[in-house]
Amino acid sequence: MSRPYFAPDPIDPLLTTREAALRLGVSLRTVQLWVEAGTLPAGRTPGGHRRIRLSAVEALAQRSGLRPPMSAIGPAAAADQPADVLLIAATADQLMQWQQALAHFGRAIALRGADNGYTGMLQLGRKAPDLLITDLVMPDVDGYAMLRTLSSLPEYGRLHVLALTGLSPRSIAERGGVPERVRVMHHPVEMAALRDWVGSELQRLDRRTGVAPTA
Repeated sequence: MSRPYFAPDPIDPLLTTREAALRLGVSLRTVQLWVEAGTLPAGRTPGGHRRIRLSAVEALAQRSGLRPPMSAIGPAAAADQPADVLLIAATADQLMQWQQALAHFGRAIALRGADNGYTGMLQLGRKAPDLLITDLVMPDVDGYAMLRTLSSLPEYGRLHVLALTGLSPRSIAERGGVPERVRVMHHPVEMAALRDWVGSELQRLDRRTGVAPTA
């Protein structure tokens, strides 16, 4: 979240979002996504302009080992290319469970994973996936804010999302709900249901859905 006010500091200067994007090697939209989700701390000048401390940008770059950005979502990949599936879990155990369940698809998908929201946001910024599976409630990132911001960015316009949560439908509605392209499943989630969703999305993407042989 943006802080209400950032005062100038000659030792730790303020950057615009565009300047921060150039230093991190990512798009302006990616920086916006990170700021809205709280991954990159930002504040406002007295004039109301959003600014980011240079120290925060450098700390993010050092912790994450950021490289120049990979392309955002582009033309649809060929049918013989694996679908890029990003998993953002709340814990390492949850991530492992999802990975094991989706190994069922073999080479039909290319899995990327994060066991916390912070790392997941960095993964989203580096490359927009074909499919996103995420927990709605994470200790370090507001899942609702993340999904709302993603839905507003053209680079993620074709992204379909599966959100897993222990919250009731009423609790979700009270928080404003989730964007249209987000499917919600409630804990405890059967791994078969997780696979069914990925399988249906692969068909929508016109990707091959051959699965790994079962034992």
